Amino acid sequence: MRIGILTGGGDCPGLNAVIRAVVRRAERGFGDEVIGFRDGWLGVVEDDTTPLDVEACRGLLPRGGTVLGSSRLQPFGLDDGVERARSTIERHGLGGLVVVGGEGTLSCAHRLHAEGFPVVGVPKTIDNDIGGTEMTFGFETAVEIATEAIDRLHTTAESHDRVMVVEVMGRHVGHIAAWSGMAGGATLTLVPEEPFDIEEVCEGVRRRHDRGRYASVVVVAEGARPKPDTIPMPDEEVDRFGHVRLGGIGNLVAAEIESRTGFETRVTVLGHVQRGGTPTAFDRVLASRFGVAAVDAVHDGGFGMMTALVGGDIVLVPLADAVGDLKRLSAGVWEAARVFFA
Repeated sequence: MRIGILTGGGDCPGLNAVIRAVVRRAERGFGDEVIGFRDGWLGVVEDDTTPLDVEACRGLLPRGGTVLGSSRLQPFGLDDGVERARSTIERHGLGGLVVVGGEGTLSCAHRLHAEGFPVVGVPKTIDNDIGGTEMTFGFETAVEIATEAIDRLHTTAESHDRVMVVEVMGRHVGHIAAWSGMAGGATLTLVPEEPFDIEEVCEGVRRRHDRGRYASVVVVAEGARPKPDTIPMPDEEVDRFGHVRLGGIGNLVAAEIESRTGFETRVTVLGHVQRGGTPTAFDRVLASRFGVAAVDAVHDGGFGMMTALVGGDIVLVPLADAVGDLKRLSAGVWEAARVFFA
């Protein structure tokens, strides 16, 4: 059998581990041939491929990013995109296409499955917001990076008696913020699921300083928003794919804290640092398990399904269930995090 693989959307630690696992399982387990599509769905539409074998994948396990490249383009965004993608798959005689991506990439895979495409999904996002799976690879790496940054900022904040605001990724959900905030001992954490009152934030900082505990660290997800009519928000920009350009909430929160409390406040925006670099051991293993399961699903005819982590096991769930709604921060995690707020 010939199997294709693509990586779409934003880069993420563990993508190369999935590619390596798909190739190893396909070649050594079934005698398959694997081809990679460059730059996500763009490679399928334009028939831009590269051959993949075990030898070509040596050294990929610890590498961040994706050797196949990625993009946010989807066939449905082009007038003839779906038919061009179909022609590519038929031209190469693919028995299956492994699609590795986040909500946008997998939503496209779900739609293409309805058009008869033999797709199997693999969930990927540092935000951990894909339904149907307990965790996505890349998330733990992002949390580790954010936690290390918070640990470091504690020490410089204490040296200068400052408030430090740390902006982390999290467009619609606060998994990274809540986990890293709790692990790093943040004074307060602000997440998209819970609009915040800036005066309550400032009061928390004041209480900490009144107790003689200085050097507050406030973790803010990039998608966090204040309660209506509490802080003026700048107009939002939209990129060419229709995504709101986020970022900047950390600066806004820091300015409000300093003006309202009088405490010197500084901002650190971690940004794409959270997405880059080598994946943790957990993410390497999870990505590898997903890759192996994806090839098995192709051979079992499990098209229209996605690999998922459920109860510690790797299972298949329908793509329709996985992309229906974003997985929000659980009430249990949020309540646990709130126990440690100032």
